[in-house]
Amino acid sequence: MRRGIAASALVASLALTATACGGSDGDSGKSDGPVTITWWDTSNATNEAPTYKSLVQQFESANKNIKVKYVNVPFDQAQNKFDTAAGSQGAPDVLRSEVGWTPAFAKKGFFLPLDGTEALADRAKFQPSLLEQAQYQGKTYGVPLVTDTLALVYNKALFKKAGIGQAPRTWDELKSDAAKIQAKTKADGYWGSTQGYYAQTFLYGEGTDTVDAAAKKITVGSAAAKKAYGTWLSTFSGKGLHKADTTADAYAHIQDAFVNGKVAAIIQGPWEITNFYQGAAFKDKANLGIATVPAGSAGKAGAPTGGHNLSVYAGSDKAHQAAALKFVKFMTSAKSQEAVALKNSTLPTRSDAYTAQVKADPGIAGYQGVLASAQPRPALPEYSSLWSPLDTELPKIASGGESLDKGVGNVELAIAKLVPDFSK
Repeated sequence: MRRGIAASALVASLALTATACGGSDGDSGKSDGPVTITWWDTSNATNEAPTYKSLVQQFESANKNIKVKYVNVPFDQAQNKFDTAAGSQGAPDVLRSEVGWTPAFAKKGFFLPLDGTEALADRAKFQPSLLEQAQYQGKTYGVPLVTDTLALVYNKALFKKAGIGQAPRTWDELKSDAAKIQAKTKADGYWGSTQGYYAQTFLYGEGTDTVDAAAKKITVGSAAAKKAYGTWLSTFSGKGLHKADTTADAYAHIQDAFVNGKVAAIIQGPWEITNFYQGAAFKDKANLGIATVPAGSAGKAGAPTGGHNLSVYAGSDKAHQAAALKFVKFMTSAKSQEAVALKNSTLPTRSDAYTAQVKADPGIAGYQGVLASAQPRPALPEYSSLWSPLDTELPKIASGGESLDKGVGNVELAIAKLVPDFSK
């Protein structure tokens, strides 16, 4: 999962129009002739894309009969753009698909099953839970490219100045630490997000979720879920706790405050590691603390497992699919993942890519340490869509414009429309 990536919609639209092919851009289409495939990459255009472009060049040098049209698509636009393109024409041969999109697009028949193909020849090297997240009805529709989860990231120097020697293990400890930090340093101790994805950690802390996929039951309105959201709401008021930011630029505001030392702790993912290092507070990389998110009253702590897969478009012809499979294998290889990790500070998805050099990055090492508490998403194609109504209601609750009960009730009604066969 990635948040806060901005780009020009007009430029992106023109780029997509000019480069989309789906195997129908006029090249030979013969298995023994040159093939041009299109890849839609959804990585950060500034910090991450250059590394992927370099790998594309390496792939083309090693595969003279395959050309790759690289298109960087803003993450927040890619899902809808691909959905539209795949439903008509112009879809790319390969998509960098967020883990939540993969089963949803597979359900629509847009992705090619990859079991037994060249793309998954190294299947045993990948973390099993990440492959499970790429499955739909027993078939695998994506090869894990990068993984992530949320963690409590904190400014060690501010914690030390406040006399705090370790990261908080519970939300009560975090509130106490926040007050001490503000008293000793004048910086805010903690600034939380109103986005549904970030609030998911509070649900896990109470041993619940928005839905129970196995039981086909909506649980967002349960007593445990309301308790979780009550704890979430409490982190916006109190000494050292920054008030809720419900503006469109909230993500950027929180991030900027953290990297510049104006707030001591936030919840964030590894996609921001490179940006952390560019901030004034983390010129010394060792000042970045990374810990498991605080536990709830149930004594549980965890965060969603996120990341991205590479998936192949089912609508491409056989020549383009064969080229795409070869490309996916190359991009998800141990060597490629190591290169990406070293340049972008993102987390590899296969064990043999965690080389000593990769683990020397304190950001990667820190996030690798919290991956054990990450919770894989259930096998439900609609699961990622369940956060959308939360993104609508949680800001209203946090700003005081709506009661917790009313907001959660509205979310429950919205989720019922997304999974109509689930009971309440």
